[in-house]
Formats: sequence, C-alpha cells, structure tokens
Amino acid sequence: MEILPISAASIKRARQIIKRGGLVIYPTETVYGLGADIFNPTAIKKIFLAKGRNFNKPLSIMVASLADLKKLVYLNQEQEKIVNGLLPGPFTLIFRKKKVVSKMITGGSPKLGLRWSSDKFCQQLVHHLPITATSANLSDQGNALSIKKLAKDFRGQVDLILTAKKMSGRPSRVIDLSVKPWRVLR
Repeated sequence: MEILPISAASIKRARQIIKRGGLVIYPTETVYGLGADIFNPTAIKKIFLAKGRNFNKPLSIMVASLADLKKLVYLNQEQEKIVNGLLPGPFTLIFRKKKVVSKMITGGSPKLGLRWSSDKFCQQLVHHLPITATSANLSDQGNALSIKKLAKDFRGQVDLILTAKKMSGRPSRVIDLSVKPWRVLR
C-alpha cells in the first residue's frame, strides 16, 4: 500500500490504479472516501469485501460535473436547480438511476446517491472517471480521519491512500430527491 500526499502526480497515480481495478482512499471536503471504478464489477466487489459491508447496502458515487451526473441518473428541471444550488458541496443527493449503473452498486435499488465534492483535488481525481464514494471505514464503525487507522484497517486491500491536510470530519448530508416531498435522510 502506497501513502502519498495529494498532488497532481499522486492523482495521476490514483487514476491509473482505479482504471486497472484497484482501490484508492481519497480525501473529500468531509471525510475520506474509498474509491473504485464504478464500471468494474470486480473492483466494486472489492469495496464491499474491504469494508465488510453487506452487498444489499448501496454505495454512492462521486462525480466531478453536472454532465457526469446526468450520465448516471434521471434529472428533471426542478432537481437540476437543486443540484446547481447545492453542488459541488458536502451533500449526497439521491435520484433514480439509469441502467448504466450496476445494481451491485445500488444494492438492487432503483435509486443512486451521488456526491460532487467541492475539493479541487477530488474533482481532478474523478474528472470523467466516476468512482465509488463510500466512506473509508469498516462497516458499522465511525469515520476514520487518521492515516494510521486507515492503513491498518485496509492493509492488503487498498492500493493507495491519498492524504489531506484538512477535512471537516462530518459525513455529507444525504437528501433523497427521488421522492416528493424530498427527504433529508442524514
């Protein structure tokens, strides 16, 4: 497992790892995320196994633009206005997914949670490369902000950890926009 400070070079390295099916822990403005290529079923399975997560629980996805978001979910005009008002930022917004998104990611649900981080390095990492956005923690444990803990918890399962100087430590706020009235879930 490599541990590198976040930089243009380490982002390039992380993208290479993700494209070949590996796992990367990366910083957002909130907490560390555990990322894999959303179109690689083997990589997605690795996420569930690394976290000890039930395969019926959905994963969210990180994108870097409205265009990338629109490729993955159905979006009406009202929802698009909300997206433009909240994102990029510390939110996970839930929409009805398109068929291009594997049911493995959504735990069989027709809904998908999407993040669009305001962190500039995170945006560079996922530019035209949507990845999983599940928090980098073992299932049913709190969010880890310590690189030592992350390295210990994911030893032998993650290829690279990108380190950051500052994050809020609070998980994203989750809002379900697939229903009316919309619901704040966290």
